[in-house]
Amino acid sequence: MLFLIGFIVAIVISMAIIPLMARLAPHIGMIDRPDPRKIHAVPIPRAGGVGIVLGALVPVAMWLPLDQLSGAFLFGALILLVFGVWDDIQELGHYVKFIGQFAAVIAVVYYGDLHVTHLPFMEAELPETTGKIFTVFAMVGMINAVNHSDGLDGLAGGTTLLSLSCIAYLASMADADGSFVVLIALAVLGGIVGFLRYNNHPARVFMGDGGSQFLGFTAAFLAVYLLENVNTVLSRALPALILGLPIMDILAVFAQRVYHGMNWFRASKNHVHHRLLELGFDHYESVVIIYSIQTLFVISAIFLCYESDALILSIYFGVCAALFVFLTMAEHRRWRAHRAGRVSEFARIINTIKAHRRFITAPVQFIGVAVPVLFIAVSLLAKHVPEDIGLISAVMAGALVLYFVSRISVDSIIAQAVHYVTAASVIYLETRHLGENIPGFDAMQIVYFGILIVAIGLAIRYGEKSDFRTTPMDYLVVIIALTASFVMQSTSELAEVGLMAGKLIVVFYACELIVRRMRRKWSALNIATFVSLAVLAYRGLV
Repeated sequence: MLFLIGFIVAIVISMAIIPLMARLAPHIGMIDRPDPRKIHAVPIPRAGGVGIVLGALVPVAMWLPLDQLSGAFLFGALILLVFGVWDDIQELGHYVKFIGQFAAVIAVVYYGDLHVTHLPFMEAELPETTGKIFTVFAMVGMINAVNHSDGLDGLAGGTTLLSLSCIAYLASMADADGSFVVLIALAVLGGIVGFLRYNNHPARVFMGDGGSQFLGFTAAFLAVYLLENVNTVLSRALPALILGLPIMDILAVFAQRVYHGMNWFRASKNHVHHRLLELGFDHYESVVIIYSIQTLFVISAIFLCYESDALILSIYFGVCAALFVFLTMAEHRRWRAHRAGRVSEFARIINTIKAHRRFITAPVQFIGVAVPVLFIAVSLLAKHVPEDIGLISAVMAGALVLYFVSRISVDSIIAQAVHYVTAASVIYLETRHLGENIPGFDAMQIVYFGILIVAIGLAIRYGEKSDFRTTPMDYLVVIIALTASFVMQSTSELAEVGLMAGKLIVVFYACELIVRRMRRKWSALNIATFVSLAVLAYRGLV
């Protein structure tokens, strides 16, 4: 339950801070202005990183035991946030940014004493001095890999979300206590999820260096900790799959810059996402292609975590080689993904289906009934309601009453926060305290969430524009939900967290879709939320 609370706290803090920072950004110069290398055509606030970092660090600081390593991680994260925000305001040079990056990493490696002890294909342990130097440069490299991959809306956040989900799962499956990794990973995932709703294309907010450097630092830190402290028998080549495409992307970019005699650190338009756009793929398609490759890597990491270094690196380099061969051949042949005026047969079929109004309205109507029913049913049928959930529910019910009697907008942040916290409580109870005495409950659960995922996908893709814009984040939700449902089949308490997180993200999207269609406060979702909170408060406290 603690991990889930950390995840929710991070989402709520992230979603609350980012709009405030976005309003402040123009006054302090925290704006990303268009230039020929960039995709956007209007100035965008670079304020999302503050929400991600603070959203993640608050639950980590609250619940993570403070020792040398955790203290070094918090110190490094704050150093990167300071340097990142500084750069987002006035564009620091590369060497000044390196000062912050090396300071953060050196604190973890030398003060926190976290470093790589073995490399792929090497049985002998690395000398401590060599291992620490290698770890410093590897972690700084990962920070820059994520930083440089942040070129399209949702790209850096989405790829890191996949990597951290993989790390959290592998840590939860280890014989040793992986709670340190799971808590940090889920807190950062919450910060990312809160940010990505503002970073859908066309983005309202960018994460900036304050966010991207923190994500690269955290992913590298947890990958090293996973192999060195949680499960030492994992393949030493596994970080290549876990961290995925950003590593090879930045190596390929550096190789091209060296080959062409360019400045190593000067930004250019030869990253994978730039090359996909040049080939005619649109923004959505480019991000989804990269998400798909990253998903292939992290799923391979889960299923092949104990395989040989040779097999893991063969898969990694093989997939990367296939991608770069395709890009190079397509560029030389001047191939384009879309030809002007051409409509595929598949597109014609989809347009015919979309012409039927029922196809568009039915998924939304189903979601509008399914979520309120879930809230009330679980609050009534759960075998046990812990006291802490009862207390939280009482507070949230009070907040909802204030929302009902106030003049604030229908879709205010207060209402969203109450829905999210209610959803978290309901999903926790549904997973842990429901179904033991209900025949066929597992099948019912799969059917319910399966239909809900399909309904959300249809509503997002083909519904009214006011409901949702189609974004790569929607694609990520489907991937994570399906992966959580089919991969994380374990009785382990930590593994259950992954399953709950997958279901919770689906319910979050369902709630947001309902809220966007609400025209009055006394809606079915709000009433169901209040009733379920009242029931949970009574059952948990009385």
